[in-house]
Amino acid sequence: MWSFAAFCDEFYVNTRLFVKLDLNPARDSLLHFFEQIRKAFPTMTRLRRRDDGAYMLDEDANDRGRRFVRVDTHAVKFGNFSPPDSDTVGALAETVLTQAPYALSLSDLDYDYMEVAYSFDLEYRGNHDELVCDTLFADHPFMRALMGDGRGVIDCQPFFGVASAPDCEQQVYLEVKGRTSTFEVRTGEFEPAPLSVCLTTRRYWGFPTDKDLIRTHRDLVEVGEQIATDRVVPHIVQPLAAAIASQR
Repeated sequence: MWSFAAFCDEFYVNTRLFVKLDLNPARDSLLHFFEQIRKAFPTMTRLRRRDDGAYMLDEDANDRGRRFVRVDTHAVKFGNFSPPDSDTVGALAETVLTQAPYALSLSDLDYDYMEVAYSFDLEYRGNHDELVCDTLFADHPFMRALMGDGRGVIDCQPFFGVASAPDCEQQVYLEVKGRTSTFEVRTGEFEPAPLSVCLTTRRYWGFPTDKDLIRTHRDLVEVGEQIATDRVVPHIVQPLAAAIASQR
């Protein structure tokens, strides 16, 4: 069982499979795809078209463990909110990635990359950028170069990416994203909003070691789980959560 949800206000895992050619499935094919998803997960009954033209099938927004599947022009996306373990994430992935190649006419020639994102939302009513700066970069050279003389932090959203091997086939990204506006900083009036820590594992296609979709997804989930458990939660999520708690 995962304990990730215990360290944040909302935890979710999203997967995105990006393709090189536009997705433009026929109406019958798209409907059949969503029907197969609903057959596997009967509570996924809300089918809608978004303003951006994407099609989404999901569950009641009030369900804490809700799932969604979305078809965009350039990607198939799906995810779980508050999943208790990797098996829950894998169950949705296996259904989607088994049905998508047939219903949406996908081919490994068309696959660009797949990524799995572990996201941790921490609700905070205050300056997100200042909190991140004080918690994670207090003694960093950047701060010594910029701070002082009454200056206040208005943007601190670190984003790092590393390659798992020299060929850059598999990559890992870590981002901390705040949602504080300069208007809020200027007025001192802040609205509660999620401060997000996002760990993304990504794999590109076109290499000799290409694997099938389900195996690739399983590998990405496993890598993300290990990094989140050993590094991201103790070194990023927990310090930020403690800093927020100390100011309440």
